[in-house]
Amino acid sequence: MNLSYKFDEVARLPLPEDNVAVATRQLDAGTVIHYQGQELTLDYTVMEGHRFAVKPIAPGDDMLSWALPFGVAQKEIQPGNYVINEGVLEALSVRGLDFALPPEPNFSDDVPEFVLDEESFQPAPALPTYKETRTFMGYRRSKARGVGTRNMVVLLGTTSRTGSYVKQLAARLKGELPNYPQIDGIVPVAHTEGDTKQPNNLPLLLRTLSGFMVNPNVGAVLLVDYGNEGVTNKMVEEYARSHDYPVDDVLHRFLSIQDGFEESLAKGEEIVRQWLPAVNAIERTPESISHLKIALQCGGSDSFSGISANPLLGWISKELIQYGGAANLAETDELIGAEPYVLQKVRDVETARKFLTLVDEFKTRTAWHGANAEGNPSGGNKFRGLYNIYLKSIGAARKKDPDMRLDYAIDYGAPMHDSGFHFMDSPGNDLESIAGQVASGCNLIFFTTGNGSVTNFPFVPTLKVVTTSRRFELLSKDMDINAGLYQDGMPMDELGKQTFELMLKTASGQRSVGERAGHAQVQIWRNWQQTDASKLKELLTKPEPTGEPIAIRTDGAVNPSVTFSFTRQDDHLASDAIGLILPTSLCSGQVANMIAKRLNEKELGQEKGLSRFVALAHTEGCGNSAGQPEQMYARTMMGYLRHPLVKHCLLLEHGCEKTHNDFMKNQMKENDIDPSRLGFASIQLDGGIKKVTEKVEAWFTEQLAVTPPRKEEVVGLEGLRVGIITDGSVTDVDGEQLAALTKMIVSAGGLVVLPDNSQLLETEAYHKQVFTSADIEPSLSYGEHARKNGFHIMEAPTTHWVETITGLAATGVELFIALTNEQPMQTHPFVPMLQISSNLTMQQRFANDLDLVLSGDPSIWTEQILERCKQTIEHNYTPRLFKQGNIDFQFTRGLLGISL
Repeated sequence: MNLSYKFDEVARLPLPEDNVAVATRQLDAGTVIHYQGQELTLDYTVMEGHRFAVKPIAPGDDMLSWALPFGVAQKEIQPGNYVINEGVLEALSVRGLDFALPPEPNFSDDVPEFVLDEESFQPAPALPTYKETRTFMGYRRSKARGVGTRNMVVLLGTTSRTGSYVKQLAARLKGELPNYPQIDGIVPVAHTEGDTKQPNNLPLLLRTLSGFMVNPNVGAVLLVDYGNEGVTNKMVEEYARSHDYPVDDVLHRFLSIQDGFEESLAKGEEIVRQWLPAVNAIERTPESISHLKIALQCGGSDSFSGISANPLLGWISKELIQYGGAANLAETDELIGAEPYVLQKVRDVETARKFLTLVDEFKTRTAWHGANAEGNPSGGNKFRGLYNIYLKSIGAARKKDPDMRLDYAIDYGAPMHDSGFHFMDSPGNDLESIAGQVASGCNLIFFTTGNGSVTNFPFVPTLKVVTTSRRFELLSKDMDINAGLYQDGMPMDELGKQTFELMLKTASGQRSVGERAGHAQVQIWRNWQQTDASKLKELLTKPEPTGEPIAIRTDGAVNPSVTFSFTRQDDHLASDAIGLILPTSLCSGQVANMIAKRLNEKELGQEKGLSRFVALAHTEGCGNSAGQPEQMYARTMMGYLRHPLVKHCLLLEHGCEKTHNDFMKNQMKENDIDPSRLGFASIQLDGGIKKVTEKVEAWFTEQLAVTPPRKEEVVGLEGLRVGIITDGSVTDVDGEQLAALTKMIVSAGGLVVLPDNSQLLETEAYHKQVFTSADIEPSLSYGEHARKNGFHIMEAPTTHWVETITGLAATGVELFIALTNEQPMQTHPFVPMLQISSNLTMQQRFANDLDLVLSGDPSIWTEQILERCKQTIEHNYTPRLFKQGNIDFQFTRGLLGISL
């Protein structure tokens, strides 16, 4: 018997003009719905958040939600028909659903292009302001800086090279906080940018870092560089001063690392400790809420975002602006298709023009990379009913109340000087967008989410707003506000007032749920490689490497009697055994770190020979282009699943990303990886951080219970799997000795992998001794698992050190030999890296960071390197910078990757 419901019991119609409705629960095929005197019978099972027709729709007619078009009917659609497009059918095909879907789409993703009619344009008046104000307890800074909602000491890595430094410095200073109650935190701000000589995102990087410095939530800031990166402290200071940022109004210092890592940490610690009494002396005082500047952000959106959570932010923004405050709406590509709504009311025609120019520039930039700005919605978005960018944008735009006008359109990270409603250019990638809003001066973040995103920012509190009561109840310990109450019958005015009061309490110091959880991430709008489309066709048609080893010279190769003690793991030998927690996207990364730390503190598995747990936090898997970049990322993830050092591995999804667990399982199928030996967990679907932590621990405990005891085996050079990397100049002597080492290992049957960006390959002495041909092509794609031992060169479409070693480790190497003749670099989270140098200046400046000094008779260097390799593999030596915590991890996006 088919179930029968009243329409309001199971569906929502955003506006009366709409011809499709949103299902508020999953409705089985054959369900009867009573709507406006008629009975609608569903032809297929309609998932929660997906749409079905409520009116007849003829071929060629617009599909309407919120009275705006999100597509065009391809065939006749009757009331009760499941409304679905090709993109959603494709996204659901990897989900393993237990019910039938329509065999083909019934609408296409077409909307009319918006054209601004300047002749009939009428400027919209501002809303009337309230005569009286309200207050919150804030930290008053200078007039130019405003008022902070937090009083933070910020440790800011100017580029990715100093990200590990600021993390370790923050950890050393954490114990000081109980002594300084007026300081809300000592927080690291580490990101992935600036580690290329001429980044294409340089202007926005300088603008963002300058904005971070003077954000009113910052009580003091330490900027750290090495002094030779693509973005330096000097460049930031010059930019900030030349663009009138009030740098001198904030307690600050620029520190360049010139000595060893440990010595530099001591210097940074001394600087910050001297600041703490002064920062602590700043007290909260009653301040007008006109000083509040709120960021409006969304992530893990669903069909109900535009019905409940986003309109709630529209209510809050309208109220705050009438009190003289400011709001910042971001994510350029997530407003494509909503232009008629966004520009319905605008301050002036110049602002309307600027908004449309920013949208057009975004589309152009993505086209240079073979991507489409309209391709933003993630797999999680589509699963939860956001069929395409137009439908996503129409709902996202509801963060702007229909009564409010658009006052300003600004560049990424540009300062907000005035009250009003601002649009800021930025990608749909949540973290990258939030960083720009913070740089613009936002001192509080509202984050709406349908799936339950757990994102937080280090020095600006985040209030997370969930779209439905059902999802809020599932994740109540990780969310702040239940906007689903509106759908349950609470008037928007009442919900708005409650949320407004929570905003004031949070601004006054009450910690958000995310702050109590204690995790945060930062990501600035990532660099893009192309500045036009001239190389696009060549890059799209470039053939993949074969995966076959490269033939090299083995004449003169010596096979010394050195041996290595390995452990038998299933079907292979390995020099270590780790438990790997692999986040499938950026938003699960910090949670993965927290879980790994917990398991290590419990010493789980050590009695079974598991050395430790490792989490590989990164910034990918959501909000970036598909095609080659996504394939590169997936291939690298598969490489880590296969890594010989990984004994047990669990994938941790956030739950709403493009590269969720089901996506990964599909990749495993294509790569002949058995998913039954792996664990899977979901922050959102398993009930939040606490519950997913318990699930992950239980899975590893079960695996360890049946893990057999370790069996050691002794092997020669054939057991070595080595990656060789270089930074800085390579002398002929360096090349000769590393050539000899390469030939030793390969001739014995081992594995040697070099990235194709290695200076070693350009060194005549190495090239002449190793290669049989002048033209050598890479044998492995970036992050590709090396199926056969021998000599390989891996494609490395990046000059970023950490991105290079991240891909190289995925090939399966178990040890890095890093010739660092310029400066020591971050190490890998679990593949040990021996940093060696023949450069006298390096040896003098960074003696305590190097694992081996190459000096004296070069003929014994190879022997010295092998001895240090043996000590490391047999766990009698730990590389120095790894021990000190100078560790990083980051995927490259290659030449075609771009943020969406």
